[in-house]
Amino acid sequence: MENEKNFVAINYINCKDHYRERFEELFATRAGAIDKMPGFNFMEVLKPSENGDSYLIVSHWNSEEDFKKWTGSPEFIEGHKRGFEDLKKAKEKGEEPPMSSSFKTYNVISR
Repeated sequence: MENEKNFVAINYINCKDHYRERFEELFATRAGAIDKMPGFNFMEVLKPSENGDSYLIVSHWNSEEDFKKWTGSPEFIEGHKRGFEDLKKAKEKGEEPPMSSSFKTYNVISR
């Protein structure tokens, strides 16, 4: 199944209510660094229809290796810089982070 666009990474993002608008703004004005990565196919950003549910960032890749190269790249740091700065500012103020995230990865077995 080499090079058959068979790997998906889903980032589950939980935002504090006051941070939702900022989070959506970050994606609306994103750097696009992921778009240039080898093996990247496309990304979907899903907004929850219910408050309190997670945003889902669904990225489609040729392989798990391509995804891992992205998460370890300078482009990843650049693409997430503004969000990381928001987290750092909250920590410096002694506040809870305005968002949290967790990744899950999947191999596509059917389309």
